[in-house]
Amino acid sequence: MFAIMKRDFRSYFNSPIAYVMIGLFMFIVSFFFNDYLAYGSSDIMSGVISNMSFILLFFVPIMTMRSMAEDKKNGTEVLLLTSPVRVTEIVIGKYLALMGVFLIMTLFTLIFPLILIIFGSPDLALIFSSYLGFILYGAVFVSVGLFASSLTENQIVAAVIGFVSMFTLYAIKFLASFFTGFLYDVFTWLSLNARYNDFMTGIIDLTSIVFMLSFVAVFIFLTVRVTERKRWSQG
Repeated sequence: MFAIMKRDFRSYFNSPIAYVMIGLFMFIVSFFFNDYLAYGSSDIMSGVISNMSFILLFFVPIMTMRSMAEDKKNGTEVLLLTSPVRVTEIVIGKYLALMGVFLIMTLFTLIFPLILIIFGSPDLALIFSSYLGFILYGAVFVSVGLFASSLTENQIVAAVIGFVSMFTLYAIKFLASFFTGFLYDVFTWLSLNARYNDFMTGIIDLTSIVFMLSFVAVFIFLTVRVTERKRWSQG
């Protein structure tokens, strides 16, 4: 598992994709930061981090599209599936590698709250809860992107499937407005954004944490199932 994690993690930084994504992500986030700073918002970082979740819709599908699809295309998947390593370990190893890239990308954004700490007195508890929510939100999207990548060997198709899936999760609360009664309650309960917004207001709810981690577990499980079917077909 850790060998796969290291291999995949290194592969991202052996190509320009990780550096380009981190640089572009920082550029966009800095734009939001300067915008909130110029308007003198009282909760600058929670506003910035809230916008960062929308940016993930475009970045995570690109980051995850190659994880499983590339192995299929170059034949590495056959070697992995015929090795004694369990499919669960393969999938979790790849997921941890992707999370490593995501966390490094997130780590660079800490320069913005650091600036606020140096030149002001921001609400550190609010910043912490906002970042916790963002990391959990990203963890869900990464698991969705990994699942999308397991469905095809075409990276572009994987990115499109990932984007559509993530956008659906992102827009569930909006979709709820078209329903009433039971369906409205179901869509509202499934909304990631509703729980994410709690973190943005400083509310750290164990239920929301478990909810998001459950999403991660479900998509990792689905990825394992898809990959296991391919292992049986290889056998």
